[in-house]
Amino acid sequence: SSSQTITGNFANVIHGLNANHLTDQVIQRSKRMILDTLGVGLLGTNTEVCHKVTQYSKIYSSDISSTIWGHMDFRLPPLYAAFVNGVAVHSMDFDDTWHPATHPSGAVLPAVIALAEAFPREKKISGLDLLLAFNVGIEVQGRLLRFSSEARNIPKRY
Repeated sequence: SSSQTITGNFANVIHGLNANHLTDQVIQRSKRMILDTLGVGLLGTNTEVCHKVTQYSKIYSSDISSTIWGHMDFRLPPLYAAFVNGVAVHSMDFDDTWHPATHPSGAVLPAVIALAEAFPREKKISGLDLLLAFNVGIEVQGRLLRFSSEARNIPKRY
């Protein structure tokens, strides 16, 4: 209807996405983005800032937990695991980027993996579902950038 809001329209598009929308090219590119993000994230686990947020986050514990990359000795709730792993990914500023300036995978992948790990065994998601969630996250970020006047001004400010 004509009364459809921008937010409602946006939500409908995102909600309507499913694994059938993932073309072979999208799957291959997103796998490469994921591999790249895991690589820079693992490298970033050795940075001082990552050590600090890891130590800080140890005060949080939960029955629902996710992996901290590079640490097999403890786990954290998904929110904090995503935070620590996201810091690791971005800590050296080697993670992927696009224009306007943002780092798509570093914001999306740690959250998607942390949430996927937190599902109970009987509800584990498939690799294809993980790829779909990753691509939906990237799509949301890209569309928000397109809508943002602040994002359009980034190049002028640097």
